[in-house]
Amino acid sequence: MLYFTRWKAAAIVLTALIVCLFAVPNFFPESTVKTWPKWAQRHLVLGLDLQGGAHILLEVDTAAVRKDYLANTLDDVRRVLRDARVGYTGLVVRGNSVEVRMRDDAGYNTALPKLRELSVPLGGLIGSSGQNNLTVTTEAGNLVRLTLGEPAVLDRVRKSVEQSIQIIEKRVNELGTVEPLIQRQGADRILVQVPGLQDTSRLKDILGTTAKLDFRMVDTNNSIEQAVQGRAPPESEVLYSSTEPRTPYLIEKRVVVPGGDLTDAQPGFDQRTTEPIVSFRFNTAGARKFAQATQENVGKPFAIVLDNKVISAPVIREPIIGGSGQISGSFTVQSANDLSILLRAGALPAPLTIIEERTVGPGLGADSIAKGQLSSYVGAALVIIFMFVTYGLFGLFANIAVAINVAMIFGILSLLNATLTLPGIAGIVLTVGIAVDSNVLIYERIREEVRAGRSPINAIDAGFARALATILDSNITTFIAAAVLFYIGTGPVRGFAVTLGIGIITTVFTAFTVTRLIVATWVRWRRPQTVPI
Repeated sequence: MLYFTRWKAAAIVLTALIVCLFAVPNFFPESTVKTWPKWAQRHLVLGLDLQGGAHILLEVDTAAVRKDYLANTLDDVRRVLRDARVGYTGLVVRGNSVEVRMRDDAGYNTALPKLRELSVPLGGLIGSSGQNNLTVTTEAGNLVRLTLGEPAVLDRVRKSVEQSIQIIEKRVNELGTVEPLIQRQGADRILVQVPGLQDTSRLKDILGTTAKLDFRMVDTNNSIEQAVQGRAPPESEVLYSSTEPRTPYLIEKRVVVPGGDLTDAQPGFDQRTTEPIVSFRFNTAGARKFAQATQENVGKPFAIVLDNKVISAPVIREPIIGGSGQISGSFTVQSANDLSILLRAGALPAPLTIIEERTVGPGLGADSIAKGQLSSYVGAALVIIFMFVTYGLFGLFANIAVAINVAMIFGILSLLNATLTLPGIAGIVLTVGIAVDSNVLIYERIREEVRAGRSPINAIDAGFARALATILDSNITTFIAAAVLFYIGTGPVRGFAVTLGIGIITTVFTAFTVTRLIVATWVRWRRPQTVPI
């Protein structure tokens, strides 16, 4: 156990040195670190509880989800009846149901089986809950009612939360913030924490915008004045401009190109007017639709609609067949950049409402850091003194190994660009105790071997060998607990589990390589006749 070949000793020293070096950027200002090579720009990120930041709790609008579900169901019913060539009247949404009345018995008998096919099991073929999304009932007079079930709404809300989390992550990351925390809370809520962000107004604008973009034609065949007075045709609706003064437009409900066909959006400047604009590009399907629409409607205006507000309504001068274009509309540089972020990230599946907002000031973080530092220093000093008083020179070896252990923990966390929180600091402090405990087990084993009459070198060798199983057993069980905490925990609990898990790995490494290498080097150098414990 005490013999090390040169290459093995070199490998241990190099491994410890390289890992510790990754912690070095944390001791330099960020402006200095940015001038270093990209691979060296790794450092710890302080969490919300240490450096302050924004805390926002969002809630999915369940009523909007229900309304959208019913609107989609109404469109599906209209499509089914049109494909089946069945005449109908009174297709409306009433309460929590979609109702339609067939004109005759023949149409009723043809349409009913097809409408029943719209009722499908929740969860699809795999993982079906045994419940259907719609309940189809009939009444006298060839009336068919499709009622939306509450489980279907809850399932749609759950899916909306999952999709919204992915979109919010894209939006927040585009802002250039570091290590945001975005996670589900409950059935219909999303928690967003952005460390270091003190001005939440722009973040709220980014998070609260649904960003549903549509390209539609302007209805020039009907009077906008009559539409504003409430006499809009059924295939069109009145929408207003996004800027003051609010100009009304009569916009066709039919979507020419949906925003989902966008593949990229970038802010820029118009070469003629130097005004900020947003350039966009469609995918193949969107480019084809856009080209067809512009070819068929040359000389007519079309509207770019964002969240039911008209950003601009330019006239089509010539067919646009390149699959790209630009949006202009009295943008500022920041608003153009924000719109491009929203379009790149995609539209939220449902509106989100901010129900809780907190801005954590840096004063709380500074106070927490100061107290954390004080407790760490006091704890480390007591450990160093205890080990040195109890084990003498070997206690000094243990203290050196523990210092390397802590440096390696910070190096690995920096390599991962991990976020350090107060629970994470607690995990590091606990790791120091575990690391010392491993050395205590080894040294007590050595004492037992000395009492049993072994020579100093044999006692040291046997102490390391026989303590291995005990240390591995205790550390593996602790690592399993840390893994479980990471798997089922969230937020601060995960931060504690990460630092604890990494600390256990570095503890085992330092206890059986670094400490043993130091002791082996001392034994080879001094050839001791007694063990100084």
